[in-house]
Amino acid sequence: MELGIGMFGDLQTNTKGEVQPAQQRLQEIIEEIKLMDEIGLDFFGIGEHHRPDYAVSTPEIILAAASTVTKQIKLGSAVSVLSSSDPVKLYQSFSTIDLISNGRAELMAGRGSFIESFPLFGYDLKDYDGLFDEKLDLLVKINEQSTISWKGKYRAELKNQEVLPRAINNHLNIWVAVGGTPESVVRAGKLGLPVMFAIIGGSPSQFKPLFDYYKEVYTSYGHDMAKFQVGVHMHSFFGESSDEIAAYYYPLYAAQMDRVGRSRGWPPYQRNQFDFGRTKNGALIIGDANEAIDKILNMQEMLGLTRFSAHMDVGGPSHKEMMKSIEIFGEKIAPKVREGLKGK
Repeated sequence: MELGIGMFGDLQTNTKGEVQPAQQRLQEIIEEIKLMDEIGLDFFGIGEHHRPDYAVSTPEIILAAASTVTKQIKLGSAVSVLSSSDPVKLYQSFSTIDLISNGRAELMAGRGSFIESFPLFGYDLKDYDGLFDEKLDLLVKINEQSTISWKGKYRAELKNQEVLPRAINNHLNIWVAVGGTPESVVRAGKLGLPVMFAIIGGSPSQFKPLFDYYKEVYTSYGHDMAKFQVGVHMHSFFGESSDEIAAYYYPLYAAQMDRVGRSRGWPPYQRNQFDFGRTKNGALIIGDANEAIDKILNMQEMLGLTRFSAHMDVGGPSHKEMMKSIEIFGEKIAPKVREGLKGK
């Protein structure tokens, strides 16, 4: 199982409501990715958002910058909002990163959890489903063939167009981010694409039927099980002391849940939700190394994971605490998880 970190580039907000400058956060992110590479984590993913509480609107630029200060770690989006992007340009951007990084680029396509990109780039929300289906179809075809003829509803027709540059080995790793719907699982399974499930609430065990369903669809369409990949993305943060890191992180986490929740009609986030999430059956991995090791190994056994992504910057923890959390993940948690997986 691969172990890595996903981030959205959350900006820190102080007690006065002042938001951290994006320039500062972007420079911190590059330093954090460099540390991930140095301590041997397998992958990093950065999300795309177009909101004032996030620093990153173009993951590919962050990843291109990170490719020049790292050597081994895979670099991907988490996610690229495919519905409001152009698949041709998106492929070109990530194939370029792949060439710069010597084959370490990945693209994770998704719908995104926010809708700001639709009016920003001139798309209509009523086309939400159709846009994603059509653009994923085009993206997969571009990845399979350099010269393409294609016609759809939402994008101009392509007639024998060559899409360049090509990724190393003429193949770019494309993942699909999915939520909790069977339709998303079927789409990815039919195409034989690896999936990343976002489990950010409730109990992970509730998702097991979807994991089983994805595997069933994947195999029913004749895809190679040797290439089967499935991952989970979970809110995570690590410290030396479980109680101390929970006390530090709860106010930041709750504040971000409330910022997001205000636009969605959510009730205020409560401490009992946070505390349940941190239990064995909850969806938060926030605590010390031993707690994280047990929970990640249990998750892998229950869901058959080939990838675990710790979403680590929700609410904008300080750069100092981020670096410490990354260090604990790479030096204390990852080796024990890998040791626990030997022979499985």
